[in-house]
Amino acid sequence: MYRKIFEYLKNWKENPYRKPLILQGARQVGKTHSVLTFGKKEYDNVVYFNFETDIRLKETFEENITPDYLIPILSRISSQTIIKGKTLIFFDEIQLCERALTSLKYFYEQAPEYHIIVAGSLLGIAVNREQFSFPVGKVDMKTLYPMDMEEFLMAMGENELISAIKKSFEENIPMPFVLHEAAMEYYRKYLIVGGMPECVSKFKETENYQLIRHTQDMILLSYLNDMSKYNVTNEIKKTRLVYDNITVQLSKENTRFQYKLIKTGGRASEFENAIEWLTLSGITSKIYGLEDIQKPLENYKNIDSFKIYISDIGLLCAKKEIIPEDILYLSKELNDFKGGMTENYVNIHLNINGYTQYYWKAQRGTGEVDFIIMREGKIIPVEVKSADNTRAKSLEIYMKKYNPEYAVKISSKNFGFENNIKSIPLYAVFCI
Repeated sequence: MYRKIFEYLKNWKENPYRKPLILQGARQVGKTHSVLTFGKKEYDNVVYFNFETDIRLKETFEENITPDYLIPILSRISSQTIIKGKTLIFFDEIQLCERALTSLKYFYEQAPEYHIIVAGSLLGIAVNREQFSFPVGKVDMKTLYPMDMEEFLMAMGENELISAIKKSFEENIPMPFVLHEAAMEYYRKYLIVGGMPECVSKFKETENYQLIRHTQDMILLSYLNDMSKYNVTNEIKKTRLVYDNITVQLSKENTRFQYKLIKTGGRASEFENAIEWLTLSGITSKIYGLEDIQKPLENYKNIDSFKIYISDIGLLCAKKEIIPEDILYLSKELNDFKGGMTENYVNIHLNINGYTQYYWKAQRGTGEVDFIIMREGKIIPVEVKSADNTRAKSLEIYMKKYNPEYAVKISSKNFGFENNIKSIPLYAVFCI
């Protein structure tokens, strides 16, 4: 299956100022498969080293981490010749060996002609440990997220539909009714399947939602195991409590995170480390509220007011034990959850597209805009609706107060541009 990361990796390879690349991302998003697929296509050979399965590796890096020492030994371990510029060196699960990550500094300084990519599922946590020597300024970094809606459509063989969506997005013209309905159906399927590559692959082969749900349950179980294996002992229970509670918070009309919903009397001091662990692991993402709309937005965020979202929409629905038919046929029983679920879906796609997101809440609670982003140098408000009932009083309040160049409204309605509001169907969020 095609992944957009391939284009990034190709540009990285051809960049004369290339540094060793650290590829981050939650477990099961496809880091290993993407790098190996890219390497086999773009290099003469790939030497692959996994610190989880080969105990010799850690011992090797404990002795010496200079390139002159490491390259001959790595060649022997892999039984392959490592050629400058023609061999891709790939270290997987590198978070298990701090010395290996530190060695990237010396590869950059002493042997930049070697092409090196490293990956790890919990790198965000590893590099924030106090004893960790991170090669600051000596590496490139990229985060891989689950497959987005466009990649999902590509996997389904719908390249012509993608072209039609992009054309309507650029020109603000409605899609033909038949295509719009087909794309909305794919959107609902994506909510169930999500973007984990294994789930998308199995869906493409079988369209068996029960099989997909089993796969998702196994991924969720691996996340819970990570919380126990790679966390401070006294934080394990708190981390699981927060993770289990996120779906509850997203079912509320006000999706802002509230400690009191985790447990009675819950406070920031008790759960902030658990939230940080989940964010650094890539399992969740967090966005802050804004106290004012001015550049730079970061200066006006309220660190005490935030929302938390799950990193994959399919995993969110699996964790909530949503029945696939309820999403496919728009069950009214999901009404309380639809808003938070749709917000989560949009948050994922904005993350994939590299946006730093915020939300805005009017004083005295008179309105709230779901997302505020910087797009092409402009501050753009983004309102999200789960259906075609698109009256957005909060967006109207925001526009009257701040007079943005334009606003974005995401819903199940077709494309359009009216009253300075760009309407985008839910399936086309990947275009933003």
